[in-house]
Amino acid sequence: MSAPRESTAGQSTAGQSTARSSVPPPSATRRQVLAAGGATAAGITFTGALTELFAGTAAARGHTGYGPLVPDPDKLLDLPKGFRYRVLSREGDRLRSGEGRVPSNHDGMAAFAGRRGRVHLVRNHENRYDGRIPVPTVRGLTYDPEGKGGCTAIELDARGRVVGERVAVAGTAVNCAGGRTPWGTWLTCEETEDRAGTHGYTKDHGFVFEVHPGDPLRTGAVPLTAMGRFQHEAVAVDPRSGVVYETEDAFDRPFGLFYRFLPNRPLGGTGSLRAGGRLEAMRVPGVPDLSAVRETGAVFDRIEWIEVPDPLARDTPVRFQDFGSGGITHAQKLEGCYWGDRSVYFVSSYARAREGSAADHFGQVWRYEPDRRRLTLVIVFGPDTDVRLPGESPDNICLAPGGGLMVCEDGSGAQHVFGVTRRGEVYAMARGAHNIGTPEDPEWGEFAGVTFSPDGDTMYVNCYTPGTTFAVTGPFA
Repeated sequence: MSAPRESTAGQSTAGQSTARSSVPPPSATRRQVLAAGGATAAGITFTGALTELFAGTAAARGHTGYGPLVPDPDKLLDLPKGFRYRVLSREGDRLRSGEGRVPSNHDGMAAFAGRRGRVHLVRNHENRYDGRIPVPTVRGLTYDPEGKGGCTAIELDARGRVVGERVAVAGTAVNCAGGRTPWGTWLTCEETEDRAGTHGYTKDHGFVFEVHPGDPLRTGAVPLTAMGRFQHEAVAVDPRSGVVYETEDAFDRPFGLFYRFLPNRPLGGTGSLRAGGRLEAMRVPGVPDLSAVRETGAVFDRIEWIEVPDPLARDTPVRFQDFGSGGITHAQKLEGCYWGDRSVYFVSSYARAREGSAADHFGQVWRYEPDRRRLTLVIVFGPDTDVRLPGESPDNICLAPGGGLMVCEDGSGAQHVFGVTRRGEVYAMARGAHNIGTPEDPEWGEFAGVTFSPDGDTMYVNCYTPGTTFAVTGPFA
């Protein structure tokens, strides 16, 4: 593995700054407008009740972002003045463990506290059967030797230096997002329904796997089959009850479902999810498609949970199964999922009527309150052609330590990590500066896996292509 690289915003070398047009073309998306204008983002707001997301995080009150982004002379990551980044890992480097090369397609990620101030990062690799650099197969950590996806784990010392990097699970497929558990493990999710015999796979795929961040051999490569076999995206665990909520990012109609898994051994610690449980899907009476709901603040008080007939989808994908006379509720692009304020929040990145949704939108955030069985639409993202609204296609999302959100957008044009304050103001936190296209037709890899160190002082984030893991430090509010 090559040595970590470090850069500070605002210290560019003459002649090396990234060239950018000062006037966007008439057809520019909002992301391109922000990129051209420096992305100060004052006055840009969500439609919705942002205060619901940030209860208990008053430290962010009055925070309005960190100023315009400064072009990076190394053309990797643009940040506000006063912030700096270190490159912790890049695809193709050698793993410190000697197990092979760092795999490609960096995606979902989480940070965990280790001993003596150390931090463990667990990082997904969304490799399909044709992944550029597969996750190396390792004895005791490999599910299907023909699977190219999985997770790697990075260990950082108290000063943030990489002291270890190894395979955490291998032989899985399309590891997109996931979620952390209250007992300190990572749940990595396969976003596929491919069966054994497809693309050379020797086992069925579409499962969740548990990964111990510091000792992966403790969890191995065991599919949590009771949690369902479908196109998983992300999960969030209720720390009070142990109920696991799951999103499904299905690519065709009928679109994905929102699930809850009721474990037989709730909050039982590492390995307890292997004891099984009951998988249920959410039904919103009278609402077969969440995209049809347009007004923020819309509330549904009679949420029902219907048991999934066949969680393993032996003959029929779960979303096609018979849920009775009331049907079931679908939504396009169900992605991010996280727990906060006694609620689970989940993201629909977009909906497009031309692809089969009931209506169009550019992103929704929903809140489900288990105690009240109540579902509320709290945010609607604005159209990407309107620079007064916050863009399109929210994907990975996390709560920032000082209050507010960090959002990785997954759309076209320049790629950003956006922050959102408690007051709903949107600001650019980072912008990809590595052009993977051509000067005439530039392209940037999307961001994914945004997460914070346990002490809140460092933001970690991945660039999907080329796979790169960054550590960002600076005057976070």
